[in-house]
Amino acid sequence: MKTEDRLPEEADVVLIGAGIMSATLGMMLKELQPDLRIAVFERLEEAAAESSDAWNNAGTGHAAFCELNYTPEKADGSIETSKAVSIAESFEISRQFWAYLIQREHIQLPENFIQSIPHISFVWGDGNVEFLRKRHAALTQCHLFEGMLYSEDVEELENWMPLVMQGRDLIEKVAATRMDQGTDVNFGTLTRCMFEQLSKMDGVTLHFGYEVRRLRQKEDNSWRIRVKHRASGEKHKVRANFVFIGAGGGSLPLLLKSGIPEGKGFGGFPVSGQWLKCTNPAVIEQHQAKVYGKASVGSPPMSVPHLDTRFINGKRELLFGPYAGFTTKFLKNGSFFDLPLSLKINNLHPMLAAGAKNLPLSKYLIDQVRQSPDERVEALRAYYPEARSEDWQLEVAGQRVQVIKKDPKHGGVLEFGTEIVAGADGSLAALLGASPGASTAVSIMINLLQRCFPEKMQSQEWQNKLNEMIPSYGESLAEKAALLREVRAWTSEVLGLKEPVEPKREQV
Repeated sequence: MKTEDRLPEEADVVLIGAGIMSATLGMMLKELQPDLRIAVFERLEEAAAESSDAWNNAGTGHAAFCELNYTPEKADGSIETSKAVSIAESFEISRQFWAYLIQREHIQLPENFIQSIPHISFVWGDGNVEFLRKRHAALTQCHLFEGMLYSEDVEELENWMPLVMQGRDLIEKVAATRMDQGTDVNFGTLTRCMFEQLSKMDGVTLHFGYEVRRLRQKEDNSWRIRVKHRASGEKHKVRANFVFIGAGGGSLPLLLKSGIPEGKGFGGFPVSGQWLKCTNPAVIEQHQAKVYGKASVGSPPMSVPHLDTRFINGKRELLFGPYAGFTTKFLKNGSFFDLPLSLKINNLHPMLAAGAKNLPLSKYLIDQVRQSPDERVEALRAYYPEARSEDWQLEVAGQRVQVIKKDPKHGGVLEFGTEIVAGADGSLAALLGASPGASTAVSIMINLLQRCFPEKMQSQEWQNKLNEMIPSYGESLAEKAALLREVRAWTSEVLGLKEPVEPKREQV
């Protein structure tokens, strides 16, 4: 990947952080307006080394097919599906943009970053089985979930997920749904592919090992950005018309440094992650699915356990987790002072209020930190009853910083999604939060473009290009079944995925 030693004095756009969000925005902007001058600054020595890396990313290919926390049960017993529908549609939009990039030969062949893999939800116990049955009935009312199968048949479930069923004491009822449209996405590989292409484009410069130390807005609404080379200590200033802060857990401190009024009151709660990684090839070979379960009562949404097949560096891997922990770092390669330095007068009350209202989260994190190796394996055995501790090793995953924001009613609330914070003049935007994040990056960036480049987004030139990059742009895939089937067939072909097929048997 070509990087520039000479730093620019000016740029039209500065992207802070070389993760999936900056890569997506950079590619979209260069397609929409090829003459833009873009400078990328990353504090580490390579792209996608933090949250976008495959080992650090807690979820790959989020499409709401199997993630039970996206479909909560309401007080009246019905299932809320709006978030799942929105995420599923957003993932289809991401697939379209990736297919466009491949057809334009902007990124490498799809097998390097995306693979077909069934998405399965698995539960046990009468109450959970009833929940999953209702969830299946509710989701399959929408064509985005066409083809989702439901089963309580033990023999069929053994075929779907042999590791999960072998050796299981079937005193309780079990059930699962299966979606063969599921995928595994290596966002680290995808991100590096996009930056490789960006580095070849005129007007784009990549600068690794540079940390943004200060952002100050000038009277003409442009930004003066001070960067420092972490190894040499060399300092440099860059002027930019637009700044995007896509630095993962590092976005919050930079947003606070910008001083924009819209950023006041925001705080962050860092949560570390861990996986059990399978080291036995014979075990890995027996599992070919992403199997998601239901978080235990009182646990936060981030605790949803899954036995997860992934493809990393051309090799199939098997992970179980996540196990959470607490740290004051906002980045895996960050500082223990990140959390205390983020405390400001204007966000202290929201953070204290959110903390007081989320005591179960604190208890959950304490319990997770105190877990012994045997207790971690015991949790694994709920999904793989015959698991042997010698076949698994603990791996440290990435950091996620959950958003805390001011709330007039409660003082402060803890958010579990992603949020764009943009200045009123559209000259700076920051992305905060975590899941579903990377899988919905294209939709998130479209939202950002609409907020920060409203006039250009209304221009015929940009509208035409957006329709070329994303054929469903401006249309609702959740409402138009024929359009969904058309774009799914196209993206499946270009991305080398399994073609959408009708269910092989009658759905329950």
